[in-house]
Amino acid sequence: MSDRPARRHAVIGTGGRSRMYIDALTSSHADLGEIVAFLDPNEARMAYYDRYLADRGYDHPPHFSPDQLEEMLAATRPDVLIVTSKDSTHADHIVAGLDRGLDVITEKPMTIDVPSLERIVRAARESTGTLTVTFNYRYSPRNSTVRRLIAEGAIGTVTSVHFEWCLDTVHGADYFRRWHREKDSSGGLAVHKSTHHFDLVNWWLADVPETVFALGGLHFYGAENAADRGLGERPALGRDLVAAGDPFALDLAADPQLKGLFLDAEHLDGYHRDQDVFGQGISIEDNLSVIVGYQRGAAMSYSLNAHSPWEGYRVAVNGTEGRLELDVVERGAVSAERTTSGLGPGGKDRPVLDPSATEAERTGQRLRPHGSRLVLQRLWAQPEEVPIPEGAGAHGGGDAMLLDDIFRGPAEDPLGRQAGYGDGVRSVLIGAAVNDSLTSGQVVRLADYGEPVHSAVLGE
Repeated sequence: MSDRPARRHAVIGTGGRSRMYIDALTSSHADLGEIVAFLDPNEARMAYYDRYLADRGYDHPPHFSPDQLEEMLAATRPDVLIVTSKDSTHADHIVAGLDRGLDVITEKPMTIDVPSLERIVRAARESTGTLTVTFNYRYSPRNSTVRRLIAEGAIGTVTSVHFEWCLDTVHGADYFRRWHREKDSSGGLAVHKSTHHFDLVNWWLADVPETVFALGGLHFYGAENAADRGLGERPALGRDLVAAGDPFALDLAADPQLKGLFLDAEHLDGYHRDQDVFGQGISIEDNLSVIVGYQRGAAMSYSLNAHSPWEGYRVAVNGTEGRLELDVVERGAVSAERTTSGLGPGGKDRPVLDPSATEAERTGQRLRPHGSRLVLQRLWAQPEEVPIPEGAGAHGGGDAMLLDDIFRGPAEDPLGRQAGYGDGVRSVLIGAAVNDSLTSGQVVRLADYGEPVHSAVLGE
């Protein structure tokens, strides 16, 4: 239990990302608050969550459209704004809340570019409210263990980090179906996705990024790449590829959540959640290679691939006294035989070729088993595997800890997992610098972005 009184929460953006918070406020954290408003551009999405609340025995809150933000704030008097809307709209909602002294909880990325970062920093400095960015990867036990070992000096002073993230052809492809495919909406994967990873390294090192250089491009998805590979003309929507057994098809009707939130909402705003990944209009990259230099001398080499045959990440942290290696396999392979929408019930499960079901797994010849492995090897010593504590629930119990921090208030935590707006600024600014470096072909110095953003990066 918590001493914090029950509070009034307005949920801004009722797509898939809002569900974790709606779940919490109607179950595990219901004693700490209520939902007093939904705000979304599409009435059908809000109605979907009305039915969801009714199934849990709750009345639905009033609905508001984005142009009714002021009306919503005045009429429902929320204490907290939960921002899970399109990335490019985050700044407007965050600033509106902070200007009124409200607490704001926002999904990552905090925003998408430098001008909107400046707005948020100015508002946060003047506000009596707090701004929390929900970097849930910090709470995953494997990532927390890396942070602890580095902080304890297990490998001495960190000199370099290599971080490789592989998005498979279901999860990775999904960013090229929806609004994320437009850089003006999402900031591209360097902002929307990679801010998670940049934040992890910033947090692991407890250091400040200074310089960024990037290479990358759209090399797999998109109409031009499809033509180069002889894929020919394709329908504009993935649903029209389902009958042909196309591995990139997405059948919204096969998934109750996707159907309720998007397919049944199309007639109101014309937004299609299942655009073809090889269609026109994609302005984001699917491959990124990035170098980040840190204040105390460490450097990170980072790569992201959004069309990998498996999903997971590999991290190597080198120090003056040894090395840490973290290998995480979230899905060993993706099956081409698609019998569902590709996202599964609730958007969580995906059709995968589970290594545990293969002959190689049954005979003990594992090639890429699902799971995590953390190895510590000190200089002049044999490698040792470090146990990773796993809790119940998503991200090894990390999501439950995150929700406690958000709704009950942060507990005593020597690892400092709760992220504030300064952490959000650092991660987004690296992503923005990646985009600027891709355009200019030059190294970008974060200090050149000037005030007030760079002071926030420094924690001033």
